[in-house]
Amino acid sequence: MMIYKCVPEKRRSVKVVHLLLHLVALVAGVLGITAIFNSKKEAHLPDMYTLHSWLGISAICLFGLQYIMGFFSYFFPGAEMSTRASLMPWHRFLGMAIFFLAVAIAETGLVQYFQFLHLFRSQEALIVNSTALLLFLYALFVALSVTLPRT
Repeated sequence: MMIYKCVPEKRRSVKVVHLLLHLVALVAGVLGITAIFNSKKEAHLPDMYTLHSWLGISAICLFGLQYIMGFFSYFFPGAEMSTRASLMPWHRFLGMAIFFLAVAIAETGLVQYFQFLHLFRSQEALIVNSTALLLFLYALFVALSVTLPRT
């Protein structure tokens, strides 16, 4: 999302970079979820029993759908300009919603990690809570930079 605000290049090259970065993220997400399912299977642990796992599957599915719809609407073969213009607010909104969902997944993962390991010592709690706070601030500043007009 931020590439459109940060990189003062031609629209087509920024679009290609946006497309490629999201493709890398999608592949990494699918590989990560595959690795999680495989490790749970090997450890004979149940799948899909936490909010973190449900949100994770939801996010990767929504991200995949968003990528496919964006690819065919804006890149290849590309919809008509009027259709693109009417889809753009929804594309942006869904992109932000998926980004915030990913932040929520990271936050629930930190909470789950904290609870699973029973980290009651102050140093580990400080690290986990600081990481969660920094992640929230990161999301806040990304949202701010994406919504403010470019100067």
